Amino acid sequence: MVTISDVAREAGVSTSTVSYVMSGKRAISADTRDRVQAAIARLGYRPHAGARSLASRSTRVIGLQAPLRTGVDVPVIMQVVAGVVQRARVHGYDILLLSSDEAEGLARASRGSMVDALLIMDVESEDARLATIAELDQPSVLIGLPAGRRSIPCIDFDFEAAGWLAVDRLVGLGHTRLALLGAPEAVMERHTSYADRLIRGFLEACEARGVEGSTHPIPDSAEALAEVDAILTADPGITGILVHNDGALPFIADRIRAHAPGGAAPDCLALTSREGALRAHGLTDTIAVPAEALGESAAEMICAILAGGARPSVQLLPPELAVGEPSRVRIDS
Repeated sequence: MVTISDVAREAGVSTSTVSYVMSGKRAISADTRDRVQAAIARLGYRPHAGARSLASRSTRVIGLQAPLRTGVDVPVIMQVVAGVVQRARVHGYDILLLSSDEAEGLARASRGSMVDALLIMDVESEDARLATIAELDQPSVLIGLPAGRRSIPCIDFDFEAAGWLAVDRLVGLGHTRLALLGAPEAVMERHTSYADRLIRGFLEACEARGVEGSTHPIPDSAEALAEVDAILTADPGITGILVHNDGALPFIADRIRAHAPGGAAPDCLALTSREGALRAHGLTDTIAVPAEALGESAAEMICAILAGGARPSVQLLPPELAVGEPSRVRIDS
């Protein structure tokens, strides 16, 4: 493999001179530049990504850290990724997907000059990556909203406002005992930002509206059936339910109906990125999580920063309630 030292020997110059010729950081005489370029051509030298970035001052690549950890909803993550990729392409950027969940993965991409900027997903309320991100040379945007952040721009869906909106809808239907069936236990234990904020909004809204509310982690699989059974059996007074767990939604909807034979099932409102697929399960009230639009907005934000625009602080996409008819599922005896 040809190295920069081989080029320097071939051209009769120092390695730093070769580096300056490629980067353009210092003025080099035309004769010396020609010798170095001729040596590069003869030897077929191909600089690594870092050297290429020095030459162009840009890699035209954005790093996207999308860790696939336990409990993560992969289809939703992929919707966000698709939005990032599509919008970045419009601005002439490629995406380097980083699958690690550690700060070291971000540092390697930054210090190796592989990327011009970084987007970071699956942000926790107290995220251990923040200190490293703040020290990197490249700009970063968080797709998520950690607690107490100040210097790193953030973008996300307004999960806290969604919790309020859902409670308002359920209280408006006459319910006084509400439950949030949320993300899997692993997500809750990590204090993933969106889960913490949804719970906070939901419980604050319940208190403000004078109703009882409880929150429950739910497996994103058929195991949700037993969990829903246990919750509704232990507290049969629950009549209004907010579900935010796409993987468990079909199981939850079916189980809720099973607990109301011959009568009205609890009203079930879904906070979901797949609202179109839920009609067959009798779920007509939804708050859409615009996952792909979130990815597009994140790409727009980081590209604007790279173009020299102002560094924003926080941008939250507002929730919207879609109400179907009828709002209540009834089970025939």
